[in-house]
Amino acid sequence: MILYLKIIFYLCFILLPINCQQNKKSIGIHQAQSMYFQNKKKPISEKITVLNGIDVLLEKKRHFIQSRKIALVTNHSGVDKNSIPNYKRLMEIDDVELKVIFSPEHGLFGESEAGEKINYTDIEKLPKVISLYGGTRKPSAEMLEGVNIIIYDIQDIGARFYTYISTLGLVMETGAELGIPILVLDRPNPIRGDIIQGPILDLAYKSFVGHYPIPTRYGGTVGELAIEILKNKWIASLPELEIIKMEGWQPNAWFDQTDLPWIPPSPNIPDLKTAIIYPGMCIFEATNVSEGRGTPNPFKWIGAPWIDGKKLSQALNNFKLPGVVFVPKTFTPQTIKGKSENPKFKNKKCSGIEVWITDRNQYRSIDVGVLTLFSIYNMYPDKIKIKESGLNRLWGSNGLYKKLKRGVTSDDILKY
Repeated sequence: MILYLKIIFYLCFILLPINCQQNKKSIGIHQAQSMYFQNKKKPISEKITVLNGIDVLLEKKRHFIQSRKIALVTNHSGVDKNSIPNYKRLMEIDDVELKVIFSPEHGLFGESEAGEKINYTDIEKLPKVISLYGGTRKPSAEMLEGVNIIIYDIQDIGARFYTYISTLGLVMETGAELGIPILVLDRPNPIRGDIIQGPILDLAYKSFVGHYPIPTRYGGTVGELAIEILKNKWIASLPELEIIKMEGWQPNAWFDQTDLPWIPPSPNIPDLKTAIIYPGMCIFEATNVSEGRGTPNPFKWIGAPWIDGKKLSQALNNFKLPGVVFVPKTFTPQTIKGKSENPKFKNKKCSGIEVWITDRNQYRSIDVGVLTLFSIYNMYPDKIKIKESGLNRLWGSNGLYKKLKRGVTSDDILKY
């Protein structure tokens, strides 16, 4: 049943937007299932050349922005194929006026750690920059005075609780309320657009780290998500929306199989392996177990002073999860400016595990995170503390917390 629901989601979220533009034929569940597994298994043997939405816009579809007054929602990840920031490219165009830049969580330059509130004063050689993670998370009419198009261009990582996509929805709402069209410049899903994992969010637990009823690892791209937001009316007001699609990208491509430069999308996602692990291990943010912040390997290293890393790694390896092994690890979290000012167990030696991905195509990120939490909870019931509301927000329901408290088998904990 779980597989069936994921195939249905894949059909609706990933295949239909593509196929509706190519032909009008309907697709049955068996065909969808076949396509689902074909896309998951089809290998990519050479790097593929990809043009992001920003490059397609500037090279081939500049008419979308000619004579426009632009509000740009972006951060340091919004660069062209030559790693030039999008705002610099837009400011070079004679008949375009970049009036305001909005930045999401972590700031315009990716300079702030998770949860840190940001407010900007004047930045030399840039138009006004306004943080949407400071005093407000939704642009106001005053902020958008004189603007006649809003462009969204941020690299996402394909995880539901990554707040950039929540900012997208709030910006879309404002656009609708003020009659300003939205232009989304698409970018790859770095952890593949054809893999869907994890529970679908229950809207009773909607928050800024879970804004839509989608799986934890939701597949597709941010442009495709914007279409789904509109189609399913997941926001209060619906704007005029255009997507500038990529050229050359394939949904079964990992980011490093493209010729695009890797730019850490946020301070604690330094590389692609971390991005793959993150959708599962992020749930430790709701616990008193270190998720590795304050170290060179956030989310790859999980531990606490009271954990025996050797025993934990043995317990996790006994599950024989595909595509991963666990090794004992000791580490000491420290302050890292712009990444983790006050990490859990700062300057205290922690013991735990390091996640080694041996086959990323088989690796099941959510299962790894859940079974790691399950194991620690059962091995150290008097030590571990879970913030119920925090876990429920990240998980998208109270199901995981209730199962942990009730006591279930490892098989049952993975039924979501």
